[in-house]
Amino acid sequence: MSQQNLRNNSAVLLSLFAAAYVTAQVLADISSLRLVDIFGKALDGGTFIYPITFTLRDLIHKLAGKRIARIFIVVAAGINLFMAALFWFVARLPLSPESIPQSELFADVLGPVWRIVFASIIAEVISELIDTEIYSAWVRKFGQTKQWGRVLASNAVAVPIDSVVFTVIAFSGILSWSTSLEIIQINILFKSAVTVVSIPLIYTIKPPELADIQRA
Repeated sequence: MSQQNLRNNSAVLLSLFAAAYVTAQVLADISSLRLVDIFGKALDGGTFIYPITFTLRDLIHKLAGKRIARIFIVVAAGINLFMAALFWFVARLPLSPESIPQSELFADVLGPVWRIVFASIIAEVISELIDTEIYSAWVRKFGQTKQWGRVLASNAVAVPIDSVVFTVIAFSGILSWSTSLEIIQINILFKSAVTVVSIPLIYTIKPPELADIQRA
């Protein structure tokens, strides 16, 4: 396969991973507005999809380097903030007389709770930038070997930080500390399980030659 074809394939993969990453971030932030009960444990709904963003970020990093990974972290945060502002704006506009009755529920369902929105965005940016640094440090030390360690090492640091930052900002003074601790614990356990399951994905793509080291 020619170098041009390789570059084209990498560009296509990067576009797909970037789209999936931003989409997962947006869906996670919307879902985080709802606390659910799973086997008697409190859990924010975003936990079901958010963990995969760490692996998607790893794949973007592997394909395009640290600088591009950082850009997508910031872009995703900006899109989430815009989304919340748009929902807030639309929820406060008067309803058209032709609106269906269910339209009245828009504000209740999608009108953002700003504290949770900011908690999600701040936790995402902090944890994923840290994830990026740990990933880069691993690549500098091990190069193209032990790629499984990139995922495990970076997520082992970023996942607890994300869970703690989000829960503290979103729920301090609202939920009891015992409930908040429960949310943190179940978040870490669930996200760690997703991390382990997602490890094989890092082997599904081949980065440009020496890209991880040169752009780490």
